[in-house]
Amino acid sequence: MTADDDILPTSYQYEWDSSSELSLKDFLAKYKPSMVQNDGTKPWIWVQKSKSEEENGREAAIDEAAKYVKEVAEKVEAIKNDDSIPLRGNKKKGTKSKKELREELQSEAAEKLKEISERHGYVSGKWLIFAPADRIDIIWSTVANSIIEGPLNPTSVHLAKVATSPKNDTPNYQHVMCLYMPNVYDKETVLEVMKVLLRKHGLNLNGVKSNLYTSIGLDSKHPSGIQSTVWRNTALLKETEIKELKDAYYAELSAAKAEVKEQSAQAKAEGSGGDSTTKVKPKLKRKAAEDDPFASDDEEEPKESEKKALKPKATKTAPPKKKKKVEEDEFLSDEDEEKEVKKQNLKKKPATSRSKKPVAHSDDDEEDEDTERTSDVLPGNAVLYSQRDVVACQRRF
Repeated sequence: MTADDDILPTSYQYEWDSSSELSLKDFLAKYKPSMVQNDGTKPWIWVQKSKSEEENGREAAIDEAAKYVKEVAEKVEAIKNDDSIPLRGNKKKGTKSKKELREELQSEAAEKLKEISERHGYVSGKWLIFAPADRIDIIWSTVANSIIEGPLNPTSVHLAKVATSPKNDTPNYQHVMCLYMPNVYDKETVLEVMKVLLRKHGLNLNGVKSNLYTSIGLDSKHPSGIQSTVWRNTALLKETEIKELKDAYYAELSAAKAEVKEQSAQAKAEGSGGDSTTKVKPKLKRKAAEDDPFASDDEEEPKESEKKALKPKATKTAPPKKKKKVEEDEFLSDEDEEKEVKKQNLKKKPATSRSKKPVAHSDDDEEDEDTERTSDVLPGNAVLYSQRDVVACQRRF
């Protein structure tokens, strides 16, 4: 940052205050730090709660402080190059190391700069906050709203700004935010802002810097080695207290998210008729294993009444009529075949056992014999032959 970076430009497009045409919500949606690219004319986006009082001694303070800091830088360089000063101190001899001499000089310089600021009335400054590019929009929007109508509104913060995006892609780029206060040496008001930033927003803070320091180019790389912030976090609060405040914020945030989730689930249940239970689809009736080999074991067996209803009714069918078979005999003549057909159409008499006394008969009588099978007792294995078969064999041979 340069000397002019702490001054809000007039008629600046990327600044919002109570007189702006856009609402704060629309302004923040339109000008997001991740979307506004700095081409040299728009390095910052500003949100102003109220105008700050003019600090008339600004120029005089800058001139005096710049000369003083230059002298301190020269003294620090001289200590560094003085070979007579040991690298390690000796308490018995009362000698101090180069490091100890530099730190004493830098501590005195910080007190001197405070005196210059208060004497000229140039005591304004800001809390510094750095945020990653992927979260800067939400963080900036939250802080800006907090200043105008949120937890930061009652504090001494009256102005805030955030850096826009660089023109060229910069890996791991961090956006800096500044929350301005009228007097950075007023410890109580500075601490009040710090607690709100921790407890209500859970932010990582990078200390408090005087506008005078910015105006004279005093940063962490300055050759004087003077601490670049007026207040470090641990100079205002202990580490344990800082952690407790942030933990409380995140616990509250988690509880709020859980409540929103519960309300959403309740609203969904009410919208579906007030029944929050999941409707289970009715299971299909299980078929018999032989009908459906893929049926699940979980499917319900059909009730006895249902089984009866599902069982097909038996229909009475007439017994098949016995077909009259006309046996073919390749050895019968046409005349013989005709006689055989007539015999089969006649009512068949029950088969009778063969007469014990042999009866002599002619060939004609043999043809008129009943064709039903009769049993002949033959020596050896018993074989059943029909009378017709016997006749046929006799004629063949």
